This record gives sequence, structure tokens and C-alpha cells, in this order.
Amino acid sequence: MKSISASRRKVRAKRKVSIRKKVNGTADRPRVSIFRSHKNIYAQLVDDDLGTTLMASDAATAAPAQAPEGVSGKCALAYNVGRSLAEKAKDKGITSMVFDRSGYLYHGRIAALAQGLRDGGVKV
Repeated sequence: MKSISASRRKVRAKRKVSIRKKVNGTADRPRVSIFRSHKNIYAQLVDDDLGTTLMASDAATAAPAQAPEGVSGKCALAYNVGRSLAEKAKDKGITSMVFDRSGYLYHGRIAALAQGLRDGGVKV
């Protein structure tokens, strides 16, 4: 008998494949790829034309920023990761990105990371 977590991983993998068919990053507009673990959240900018990672950010390296009212805990960490990645991208001249949620539902930490990117001055 399968466990619930195994079936959740399988469903997420199917969603991830269908999303990746539609989302593609370029040098001008890279793809923001997200990985969410139980404790941390990671984001990286990927140029799919070259197949390279342009830059990355995670909760350990993100500069602490003031999260918006009502955001706390792991969502605040995700917001800081998005904000930090947006600032790094703006320094390199990247102002627009394609958001790849990697099969995760657009809710909670994923939405907070996207909001952090937008508040950092990047169009997502």
C-alpha cells in the first residue's frame, strides 16, 4: 500500500512536468525555479537556452528584510528569499522573470516568495 506522501510526490511530479512544458526562461527573461523543503525554501534563476543557473538564493543566504504585515514564520523567510533574489537580479540588469512554481500550489510560501520578488522591483 502506498503512503500518502508518496502519492503526493507523484502528483506534484506530474504537475511539474506539465508546467515545464509551458514555461521557458531566456537570458532576458530567466525562469525562477523553486524548491521547497520542510524547513527552507530555495529559488534560482535559470537560463534554459544555455541550460545554466544565473544566480540562486535561499533562506540561509537571504538578507533579512521587513516582511509585510501579517506574514511571519516560514512565509516571512520565503518573502526574504524572493526579495533577496530580486535585488541580486536588478544588480545584474534583469527586470523581468518567468515564475516556475515547480508543481507546488500557488499558496503560502510560494505566494510569499513571488510577492517578495514583486516588492523587490522585478516583474513576475
